[in-house]
Amino acid sequence: MAPMSMISFNVDDGFLEAIVRGYRAGILSSVDYVNLTQCETLEDLRMHLTGTDYGNFLQNEPAPLATATIAEYATKKLVGEFRALHVQAVEPLRTFLDYLTYPYMIDNLVLLITGTLQNRDISELLDKCHPLGVFNSMASLCIATTPEELYREIIVDTPLAPYFVDCVSMDDLTDVNVEVIRNLLHKAYLEDFYRYCTEQLDEATAEIMGEILQFEADRRAINITLNSFGTALGREERAKLYPTIGELHPEGLLKLAKADDAQAVAAAIDGYGTYRRLFQQAADNADKSLEDAFFEHEVSLCKLAFEQQFHYAVFYAFLRLKEQEVRNV
Repeated sequence: MAPMSMISFNVDDGFLEAIVRGYRAGILSSVDYVNLTQCETLEDLRMHLTGTDYGNFLQNEPAPLATATIAEYATKKLVGEFRALHVQAVEPLRTFLDYLTYPYMIDNLVLLITGTLQNRDISELLDKCHPLGVFNSMASLCIATTPEELYREIIVDTPLAPYFVDCVSMDDLTDVNVEVIRNLLHKAYLEDFYRYCTEQLDEATAEIMGEILQFEADRRAINITLNSFGTALGREERAKLYPTIGELHPEGLLKLAKADDAQAVAAAIDGYGTYRRLFQQAADNADKSLEDAFFEHEVSLCKLAFEQQFHYAVFYAFLRLKEQEVRNV
């Protein structure tokens, strides 16, 4: 980044970058995890967490604690920190942070679609939605009682309307197609976010976020392929779900589209060093799944994002690292 770009970055975004680096310093360390593994009860875990950045976030919860309660309050803390950043952000950082909430909106929207198709009360499902994926017009979706009404509300009132109109038709709103809709929306989102980062933001953000989003796209393509075996999803339909921004595009995706089993998937990615190594790690360690290997690689990419300054990727990296921490706890 040029010197003048560094100066202009600090004018609008330097304070928030410092804040998010401070948040990152409070992420649980390896020593904390060693101590957590020695906890024999959830009360022991609560006591140890009070000595970390989590502080007394569980102090008002009576014993006995439930794991769901710990996850809920840890997520609330993460959401509070993210919203504190978002409310102070100016353009283009505000738009960048908006993009970070879209995956949660997609999952929330799919949950509401599923509930409508199953004739469930949507208002009851709102409590199960991820708080980072809540948008202002979500309550208006509660009035929808049929897939047709829900579709109309979605394309009019939600931030995901451009993705939805391009990827989903009225006829697609069936129980069978729900997961296909989810993957189509995530594909559209990743490709749009990638274009935004690489074409409209600074060089450092474009470079770091480009690598992270390419990995995310490839991971989704590999997982879609593995999860499709033994289902009614055909090769052509499966290929339409692959994001086209990753390292595997186009040759690797063509090979994945033809794969019929896990061995064929491994052969398809054999020419790509990163994914060959991750597959090998999962194969050599009975206690580690391929998804575990993917998570570890994502964490390493996010940690590397903090090695540079004056870019927006640290906000994405913090959110992903904190999410992984919540899962770990």
